[in-house]
Amino acid sequence: MCAKQWLAVAVCAWVILVTSFNLAMAQDPPAEPPATAPAAAAAPKPLDRADNAWVLTSSALVLMMTAPGLAMFYGGLVRKKNVLGVIMQCIFLMGLMTVIWALWGYSLAFGGAEAWIGNSDYLLMKGVQAEWVDGKPSIPQHTLYSIPVLTHMLFQGMFFIITPALICGAFAERIKFSTMVVFMTLWGTLVYCPLCHWVWGGGILAYGTEHAKQYAMGGALDFAGGTVVHISSGVSALICALLIGKRLGYGSEPMPPHNLTYTALGAALLWVGWFGFNAGSALAADGIAASAFAATHFSAAAGGLTWAGLEWIIRGKPTVLGACSGVVAGLVAITPASGYVVALPALAIGAAAGAVCYFACTKLKSTFGYDDSLDAFGVHGVGGTLGAVLTGVFATRAVQDLNGGQPLGLVEGGTLLTGQLVAVGITWVFAAVVTFVLLKVLDATMGLRVPTQSELQGLDLTQHGEEGYIFL
Repeated sequence: MCAKQWLAVAVCAWVILVTSFNLAMAQDPPAEPPATAPAAAAAPKPLDRADNAWVLTSSALVLMMTAPGLAMFYGGLVRKKNVLGVIMQCIFLMGLMTVIWALWGYSLAFGGAEAWIGNSDYLLMKGVQAEWVDGKPSIPQHTLYSIPVLTHMLFQGMFFIITPALICGAFAERIKFSTMVVFMTLWGTLVYCPLCHWVWGGGILAYGTEHAKQYAMGGALDFAGGTVVHISSGVSALICALLIGKRLGYGSEPMPPHNLTYTALGAALLWVGWFGFNAGSALAADGIAASAFAATHFSAAAGGLTWAGLEWIIRGKPTVLGACSGVVAGLVAITPASGYVVALPALAIGAAAGAVCYFACTKLKSTFGYDDSLDAFGVHGVGGTLGAVLTGVFATRAVQDLNGGQPLGLVEGGTLLTGQLVAVGITWVFAAVVTFVLLKVLDATMGLRVPTQSELQGLDLTQHGEEGYIFL
């Protein structure tokens, strides 16, 4: 056999070996779900300075993922006449989503433990910011974690920023900036906040809660955002790409990335920032954070090698863009599983994500002909779905549950995997339907797409009155 054939055999054998080994490792004795919902704890935990420092540091890492990370990653992939437009979307959303989160978003996502949506407990930062109590200052302490409510709000707010920013990859180079602003305001309020409450706020998808047992087969495990962040943004991105339509000239003229140096550096920043995204979701500087950190790193590495290896086999050369895309695919897929799987199965998850997302971004997109400009759906929608499902396969009782130290694993009767599938289905349908309705309303009132001449000139000039062709 030639060298290329030997390489193909080696890559396939590696993926099969790691996956088979980890499937065997995943068959742990059943474990009972937590006895109480996350919001059921009554007395606040004492403040732990190390935990607080780690979560605040993680908050900064996650913010860095949006800009410069995602801004550079996306900015390098578009044509040079639209670079500032993409960067502006990321920067503007950092401000817009922060204000929404402070005023009402955090309360809708984490207020109370109702089934469908949060209450007004934290509206306008009530019960979050520092207060004057009995003649002295007081910062409210979280009831579940050894950090202030303010720290929890900041950390979760960074997720609220990057999730809608991911959608921008689907409609890059052709959406009206004004419509994007209104859409993201509505999407964050009507899609993200309910989903966040369902999964992390004790709602209908929160694993082991009475709400989840009633509505969603026991709920799902989502450590850092497979459903809340990646499926919601990826599916919404697909709806955006379908309704807004293809870029002018798509399929008939070349549209290569203008600067892959930007993209590579952006991917590297995303890799580093993802440690805050996943390991920070432990909300403590403990062993779970270390396990999630390792799983995140291993999955990213496996995803990058697999995608680049497939390119090498199929197209004859591995590309920088392929390696970067594979890294991001591995990071996406491990996000829901990172705190519930041990380090080695993360290799299998990353390898599977690299392969599945590669074919989603090539074969699937070309077969159906939609213009997902920067593959937001192919990487985040597909990778997030795969990761959520594989969480139900590889979750192990070797990793302890955040909520009270109870062991987690494959629960009796396989209901964990069933719960994962149900949560994936609910998230897909909810995100798709609400996004479709929002876009139809906005198209009828504001218009979604810039005029033809504006698109030809580029959004940098026509939407922002600037030109900036900066090369590294």
